[in-house]
Amino acid sequence: MTKLPHSIGPLLVDEPDISRAWAKAVLHVIEHAGSEVSPLILSVHGFDEGKKIPETEPIRLALDRLLSRKGIRSVDDVAFTIFPQRLWQLAQGDRKALFQYYKDAFPRYQAMNARDNRRGLYFERMTGYGRGPCDGNQLEWILSQFEAREGVRRSMFQASVFDPERDHVADAQLQFPCLQHVSFEPTKQGLVVNAFYATQQLFVKAYGNYLGIAQLGAFMAHEMKTKFLRMNVVVGVAKFERISKSDAELQPLIDACRGSFATQSHETANTVVPTSDLEIEA
Repeated sequence: MTKLPHSIGPLLVDEPDISRAWAKAVLHVIEHAGSEVSPLILSVHGFDEGKKIPETEPIRLALDRLLSRKGIRSVDDVAFTIFPQRLWQLAQGDRKALFQYYKDAFPRYQAMNARDNRRGLYFERMTGYGRGPCDGNQLEWILSQFEAREGVRRSMFQASVFDPERDHVADAQLQFPCLQHVSFEPTKQGLVVNAFYATQQLFVKAYGNYLGIAQLGAFMAHEMKTKFLRMNVVVGVAKFERISKSDAELQPLIDACRGSFATQSHETANTVVPTSDLEIEA
């Protein structure tokens, strides 16, 4: 019988930037027995059109330093598997150019890590699924339908990654795909993006996952000519792996995470609310 790890239980996180959302999930694991959260529901707001994805710099820097010391891919490298932000900048707002740049470069990206990337990358599955309209470019089809007519069914705005034909295999471990699909929900206030993971590695990949999904959401909102409102990530099992919770090298990252919440608490405690804004009962 397979020995299953101890699961902490469900966790709901709602924060104004991806650093603090990731930090709250990680601190929850650090401060409790066990190494898994099941499920993790993580929601991020605070996106501002035309500005960078909201992050807390000390957390991001501490994580990237630790990932580097452990020989693990950086946050940006993981995010790139979901959305190629550098190519979008190069395309200068031309999505057709973005899709072509990525299609041309994908064989090189795959060859750079032939073992882990042999089954594909997330953005490649979303833009070159292998079948379907727009030559399998699900993002282009979603955007073309959104632009072409009003009142379309909202359920059509979703892109699949998992493909039973390719991914139902009996391998003991698979690096890809953990992300199952992404949905895009236009509302009057702006675009809501939902991502669904079967499993997720909290230390190794989660932050990069969140950054990539946020960049993808900002891209889709830009093309839909609306505000990027919120990102929701639902994870069946979030696992704290490839580092021990007692590892001394983890401490600077833990300090950065806790320091961020301590700073927020201090600022909130010292906020003066004008009397006119208070509801006073007689």
